[in-house]
Amino acid sequence: MNQSALDQSRVQKWRLILFFSVMTIILLFYGYRLFVLQIIEGNSYLVQANDNRIREISDPTQRGIIYDRNGFVLARNIASYNVIVTPALLPDVDTYNPNGDMQRIYRELSNLIDIPVSSGNIDDREAMLNFTPCYNDFGIKEIIYIGDTNAPYSPVQVKCDIDPEIAMVIREKKGDWPGVDIEIVPVRDYPTGELTSEVIGFLGPIPASQVDYYEDLGFVSNRDKVGYAGVEQYLDEILLGSNGKRVVEVDGAGQILRDLEVPISSTPGNNLKLTIDTRLQAATKTALLANMAKYNLIKGEEKYNVGAVIAMNPKTGEILTLVSYPTFENNRLARIIPAYYYNQLQLDPRKPLFNHAISAEHPPGSVFKLAPAVGILNENVVRPETVIFDPGKITIQEQFTPNDPGRPRDYVCYTYKDTGAGHGDVNFLRGVALSCDVYFYKVGGGYGTEVPVGLNIWRIGEYARALGYGALTGIELPGEMKGLIPDPTWKRINVGENWSTGDTYIATMGQGYVLSTPIQVLVSFATIANDGVMMKPTLVKEILDSEGNVIKPFTPIQVHDITKDPLIRVYDENFRTTGEVKTVEPWVIELNKAALREVVVDGTSALIFRGETVPSAGKTGTAEYCDNVAQEKNICFPGSWPAHAWYVGYAPYDDPEIVVVAFVYDGDEGAVLGGPVVRKVMETYFALNAVDQGLENN
Repeated sequence: MNQSALDQSRVQKWRLILFFSVMTIILLFYGYRLFVLQIIEGNSYLVQANDNRIREISDPTQRGIIYDRNGFVLARNIASYNVIVTPALLPDVDTYNPNGDMQRIYRELSNLIDIPVSSGNIDDREAMLNFTPCYNDFGIKEIIYIGDTNAPYSPVQVKCDIDPEIAMVIREKKGDWPGVDIEIVPVRDYPTGELTSEVIGFLGPIPASQVDYYEDLGFVSNRDKVGYAGVEQYLDEILLGSNGKRVVEVDGAGQILRDLEVPISSTPGNNLKLTIDTRLQAATKTALLANMAKYNLIKGEEKYNVGAVIAMNPKTGEILTLVSYPTFENNRLARIIPAYYYNQLQLDPRKPLFNHAISAEHPPGSVFKLAPAVGILNENVVRPETVIFDPGKITIQEQFTPNDPGRPRDYVCYTYKDTGAGHGDVNFLRGVALSCDVYFYKVGGGYGTEVPVGLNIWRIGEYARALGYGALTGIELPGEMKGLIPDPTWKRINVGENWSTGDTYIATMGQGYVLSTPIQVLVSFATIANDGVMMKPTLVKEILDSEGNVIKPFTPIQVHDITKDPLIRVYDENFRTTGEVKTVEPWVIELNKAALREVVVDGTSALIFRGETVPSAGKTGTAEYCDNVAQEKNICFPGSWPAHAWYVGYAPYDDPEIVVVAFVYDGDEGAVLGGPVVRKVMETYFALNAVDQGLENN
């Protein structure tokens, strides 16, 4: 072999070795990558593949319906019609005829639903990223483009909540408009609207802080809604139900190929029958607004515009009516929560979103006197026949410690401001009937030899709490507040000073640091009306399944009986607890009921209730206050503070069926602003009962 052939052979061998080396490296690399992909990371890629291939579809449930006690619908689900377009099913674009079928569909659809064919802002990337179906500024073309980009076989909403007649027209054109259809979804509707909105509430999107919780339950965060106020929020789990589920296989474009699992049907939420009587609710709200309007007209200014009224059956705890004014129109919040309307509600100084019936903490004034009235008899501070003299004004030494020499401070009866005199000699019945301030000052804090040892703040607190003050009632509404029954320990911690003699005198009157909600005042009187038995106030009459079958009937819940359950702590002469507890004597309850009857017969509300057809009992309250609103208005003057109006009454006096509390913010006189409202509510209640019984008899 010559030299040239040998060199050529060597060159070819070198090339062959290089070629096989490169091929070996490539094969080893791909073998390694195949090992990594299939073995080491196989499960991860399998999960990703399944995520692309498998999709869970949530089938929305039907929220439970809410009825009043007579079966009148307060909240229901109605059909809402949405225009949807499936981009992949639209006709193909004709390059040679840009005005072809797709453009024709856009134009005709635009004329029907009043959305432009194009808004021209498809290049607005930020708007595209924040795209929300139905609530955006895009035209039809842009909406479909975004839907086609994301998932061409998934329908995209073009316009929501259209008129049913337009929806039917679009349905009829389904054959001419391939890809265009109508989606029917349930939305919440409130037939009674603003009349019961403070009780029913409204729905809203799942809050960001609760997304994980609800998604674990199978709900969709950007679609499903939950309760935001009222029983819609408090009893959300009962009303909610559970979504159905389909597990399907899809192709790369999102088109459904087949079911991979047996579909799970949705479960409707349970229905609720409330204790509210819509007819009485309407009469109550009308009475409150009419009485405030009447005295606004007399006063010549829009002063009285915030109030609350609640009526309850004292024997069962059923709330018959609950009014908080002002309130909101929940139908305006049913589909979306408009920012402008929500801001309007938030900025209103009267707080329409705030439930004044259960959340407003105000000094109760003289309606609170029922607690010390029970206490002074049960503790034998005075006897019922003991005569206390009311000169109109008394002076005490204001002391912060036992060794404090103190300073003189005057306490006057409300009559003193007008007449310069008091009620004269009063016993227990007259003291309550006339709401005599000096009588309660003396028996609450003590006064010389006339009342050597008063009830004292510690024992006032015991009887107040036994009647329901200072604690949540447990009514099925969110945002209930506890109020405040103060004592020396609380004041040292929260105010930073010692309890004074005057604090006790003022607290006996339901003033000073004492705060309560209207529903607490209601419960306290209901307990006395019901012979010392406190019933839990409730809005729930029955819970029914979706077929209307009762799954939880009404069962009254007794909280306690103050004549049988030892709730009152016993204090020694130095007002230190002895470790013993006691009950309230039944005769004390009876005498307090007699005193409340005397209020109506010959007391502070006698004029308001003159000629009543059903005998009632009650108590007026005019509670001075100086909150931040009053301070901003510069109307807090010593001896002439503004006052809230309270009135509580129950009837019939000898066998109570209904107890009603009325509260008017800055209402001046309880007998004037509250009394007529309570009387109207009670009269309406008995009139409705007569009608219902007549219908039953026929």
